[in-house]
Amino acid sequence: MPRVINNECIQCGACAATCPVNAISEGKEHYEINKSECVDCGACQDGCPVGAIKEE
Repeated sequence: MPRVINNECIQCGACAATCPVNAISEGKEHYEINKSECVDCGACQDGCPVGAIKEE
């Protein structure tokens, strides 16, 4: 199940830097995960310093 980034995101980019398939990009409000590219590895969730990434 792909993960989602919620409004707790502080736009630090840590999640994008840890994503092995580059499925995360900067959005208007916060970073966003491209669900079709996500391989559900959990690296982004582990790398988020504020816990803004959860399973959908």
